[in-house]
Amino acid sequence: MQQSPGGEAGAVLLEDSARRKWPKVVRALRNPNFRLFWSGNFTSNIGTWMQNVAQGWWVVLHMKDSPFWLGVVGFSGAIPFLLFMLFGGVIADRVDKRRLLLVTQTVMMVLAFILAGLAYLKMLTVGELALLAFLNGTALAMNNPSYQAMVPKLVVREDLTNAIALNSAQFNMSRILGPTLGGYAMAAFGVAGNFFLNGVSFVAVLVALSRIRYPEEELVRHEGLMDSLVSGFRYVRSKPQMHVLMWMIAVSSFLTIPFLTFIPYFAKNELHVGESGLGLLLAASGAGAVLGAVTVASQSAIRNRGRLISFCGAAVMALVVVFCYSHSVALSEVCMLFEGFGIILTISSVNVAMQTLSSDAMRGRVMSIYGTCFLGLPPLGALLAGELSRQIPTNHALAAMAGISSLAYVGFFAFSRALRELD
Repeated sequence: MQQSPGGEAGAVLLEDSARRKWPKVVRALRNPNFRLFWSGNFTSNIGTWMQNVAQGWWVVLHMKDSPFWLGVVGFSGAIPFLLFMLFGGVIADRVDKRRLLLVTQTVMMVLAFILAGLAYLKMLTVGELALLAFLNGTALAMNNPSYQAMVPKLVVREDLTNAIALNSAQFNMSRILGPTLGGYAMAAFGVAGNFFLNGVSFVAVLVALSRIRYPEEELVRHEGLMDSLVSGFRYVRSKPQMHVLMWMIAVSSFLTIPFLTFIPYFAKNELHVGESGLGLLLAASGAGAVLGAVTVASQSAIRNRGRLISFCGAAVMALVVVFCYSHSVALSEVCMLFEGFGIILTISSVNVAMQTLSSDAMRGRVMSIYGTCFLGLPPLGALLAGELSRQIPTNHALAAMAGISSLAYVGFFAFSRALRELD
């Protein structure tokens, strides 16, 4: 478990806290290292969302069968999380995490500039776009465990919950700002301009990583790569609370999170709204997520986490069921608002629990297993939902998946003493 820094390390983390009085909701920003890390990633994430919008728009403009190719490009960018993130966690525990992030962020910057060049020269093909999306997803899969595992080293222990909540807030704010700015940028500079601006945005995070005063780590390299990975799974299984949380995230990511992929379907076929209506639904989810992150950030600590994760998660899945059968735009937007709020509340609680339950030596592998469950399983769940939709109506398929997930969360709480005791 991460201990509160003392002596010189603590002074480095809070060297300006005496000069600055930070509001409770953003108190983790009083740590100068985390402040650099947070602001650099916020800028970079805005650029990433600008690129995501440009990729989709390019496919729609250039490919006749755009829904199919949109799926291909999306799957190409997502599948590396399932294939490679576990190895990213092993590597994170064996090398300096900051140096690994410098490498992965540089790779993603170069890929963005390659995209910009190909698009500007009108040489970009859908195959090349899918390949570059796959390479970018691979770099992200290697990046994510180190990114997660660094946070406890950048703040004092009492600020960890706030730091994780602020990371959720910046991601969801970038999810709102990025597509908006991306639309204006495409109108002004074209698709290539969005790719180029994303490449430039990585400068912010690279500068931040270069300036962070990160403590030296004791790196373990005695085990082979596969032995180290197996050790990570054994470690998770040896911790009952961590083990049940992993299963809960796996269930919800496979059965519930894929619902987000089908929001355009509901907007068009169930609610009969156009692009603006779809935008309002997504904005409601994003606004709820930001509100959830601010709620977590305003708390000194998350208490009764086992109960909160179980019942807040089950409530989110129940909202998904309501959304699936809603024919009212207003009701659907309310569902999306509270869905976004509940997801962030649940995921932030799980994230804090994972960080605090894990030792420093195992944190990279723990967060990679968590990340694989959270980010790697939704593409497979989306494939299942798509196949079920060929047999039964789409709303029935997604409602059934979410309903099963909700019942599973209640079951986990009922039968897992470790979960009920998680505070």
